Amino acid sequence: MRTSDFDYPLPPELIAQTPAEPRDSSRLLILERATGKREHRRFTDIVDYLRPGDLMVFNQSRVIPARLFGVRDDNGGRVELLLLRRESAGLWEALARPGRRLRPGVTVTVIPPGGLSPQIPLIVEILESRPNGVKAVRLSSEDAIERMGHTPLPPYIRRALDDPERYQTVYARRPGSAAAPTAGLHFTPELLARIHAAGVETAFVTLHVGLDTFRPVQDEDPTAHPIHTERYSLDADAAAALNRARAGGRRIVAVGTTTVRVLEQAAADAAAAGRGAFQPVAGDAGIFILPGHRFRATDVMLTNFHLPRSTLLMLVSAFAAHATSGAADSGRQLMLAVYAEAVRLRYRFYSFGDAMLII
Repeated sequence: MRTSDFDYPLPPELIAQTPAEPRDSSRLLILERATGKREHRRFTDIVDYLRPGDLMVFNQSRVIPARLFGVRDDNGGRVELLLLRRESAGLWEALARPGRRLRPGVTVTVIPPGGLSPQIPLIVEILESRPNGVKAVRLSSEDAIERMGHTPLPPYIRRALDDPERYQTVYARRPGSAAAPTAGLHFTPELLARIHAAGVETAFVTLHVGLDTFRPVQDEDPTAHPIHTERYSLDADAAAALNRARAGGRRIVAVGTTTVRVLEQAAADAAAAGRGAFQPVAGDAGIFILPGHRFRATDVMLTNFHLPRSTLLMLVSAFAAHATSGAADSGRQLMLAVYAEAVRLRYRFYSFGDAMLII
């Protein structure tokens, strides 16, 4: 298995620059893993592929305005910071540009949107340089992030959003992500009500999206890629819902790869501890799902279309593998064929793009 095996050609004009309006008007590709059969529908048709008793699991993480622009206090140089992960009160991991010159001890005063001088400044102190360009930083006030930060859109989106809430899911309520769990961007309150009316149960977990969303796989051997941990939590209500679904033989439908990471990490940890059931947990998800992975807790996956050579394309390729074929590479081959079809049919790709339901 090589990283280049997960490459594919994508015309730049298929990279969605704006979200679909309304949210649930995007296209939906249905992929049946066992047969390779595909159908092409609208996202509102997802209800047709859900069953009464299914448990649909969502990532309720909320994107914070994690992009900060400021000036160095020693020489006035411009600095851009992207907050990635909160380690403790006031202490964060961040990406910085230019990063090489930001040595420990340097302080940066953040410029608020509009350039107006705030009553209370936000000061960022560089504490440590870590691998992969990451900095450990201290914020003078975490409360100021909401006032001083900007929505951190992915680099391939070149248009500013008129409404930052459009980069949030309608059920987002736990702040902490540097990027949106984008499979959830297609849902509306009305569609969620229809899903409930169809007899589908819902549960919510949390995974704060961090560094690996912004890091391509550089090694040709993907197993050498250092996967970075992301904070996640599974509360008592979600654990109980998952245990009821498994005990009743009902399907668990994961909305997005971030939800898959939570479910598979929690299931792997439970298995390692000799437990058969989910338990409430909060910790770091460091699982790297590659072809050959045995899925313990995900029966159906909803996902967007992912970047070439990315860990997320590897994850969905692992899930697409025929459950009884025994060939770890079958999922990659199937997924690349599906992506080629999506390109031919002019689907929209990446964060604001269309969706795929893998059953």
